[in-house]
Amino acid sequence: MSLQVIYVVRHGFRSAWSVDHVTGTYTPHIRSPTGLPTDPALTSHGIQQADELAANLLGLHPPIDRVYSSPYYRCLQTISPFVSRRNAGQNTATSSKDDVPPSRLSIRVESGLSEWYGRAHFEHPSSAPLNELTPWFVDLDADYLSSPAPRRRGESIPELYERVASCIEAIISQCDSEGTRAVVVSTHAAVVIALGRVLTAKVPEDATVEDFGAFTCGLSVYRRQGVDEEAMVKDHGIKSAESVNTRSMIRPHLSHLAGPPQRCGYHLSSHWRCEVDSDCSFLRGGEERGWKFSGDESFAEVDGRGALLSTLESHHNAAVEKDGNIYSIAGVPKL
Repeated sequence: MSLQVIYVVRHGFRSAWSVDHVTGTYTPHIRSPTGLPTDPALTSHGIQQADELAANLLGLHPPIDRVYSSPYYRCLQTISPFVSRRNAGQNTATSSKDDVPPSRLSIRVESGLSEWYGRAHFEHPSSAPLNELTPWFVDLDADYLSSPAPRRRGESIPELYERVASCIEAIISQCDSEGTRAVVVSTHAAVVIALGRVLTAKVPEDATVEDFGAFTCGLSVYRRQGVDEEAMVKDHGIKSAESVNTRSMIRPHLSHLAGPPQRCGYHLSSHWRCEVDSDCSFLRGGEERGWKFSGDESFAEVDGRGALLSTLESHHNAAVEKDGNIYSIAGVPKL
């Protein structure tokens, strides 16, 4: 059996940090459990979102067979309640004669799903190593071999696409070889959007185009094209029609996503269709803290005295929240 469904979730609501774009010094608003400035834990609201997400994931069909997560604390903290409850026998998905009893889940920590930082003249912080994460997360897969971590000096948006395409292609290939039917990926807003573009082969020339949603704890669903259509109807009849708000299956401004894949420079060996885009109907607070690209987020270059050498699109060095707030480069709350 080949991989049929990829569930993609963004981490829950987290605390913020700021960065000095001249010195490259990051400052957390609240100290992280790992001690890293860009590795904050979820807020109390984010923890509630993660619990609500877990309840929804437990009822999905096809049920989740494998779990992959960014190594950042907030992403692991977001997906861990689901894994713990599934392993405790709280799976609520309606079974069929074709389903096999669920095996114990572990979390495959995948560096290819890591946070995205724009290009800079300094090194961005990295995530904590696996051995430092195990005291907090007991279900980590110690034997999993991850893709390489992103460049410490950041990535352009095309480089982000390349990293995400390589990572998800490796995940698909591994799941195909293991007979995995459905997988969930826990990651960050920029990666959520990049995954949507790469999986559907619809990468816009303008990265700031609003195509895929990325709300905190939002759930997106991608189905492999060419799979049994009868199985698709059965799956959505069993669960998705009950748990997923049909309004957000494909948002009105995303109706073009239902069309055939287009040519792009990030080809995968398989084609995928977006069936659900960042659904938040199962969350008590609904859609929150949406994010979109605003330029390439490159940091301004400076000389040894701190004088600006070039702006590198400095007018677009902000992450834009959908509530209209725009944050300067010195305080990007980002992903």
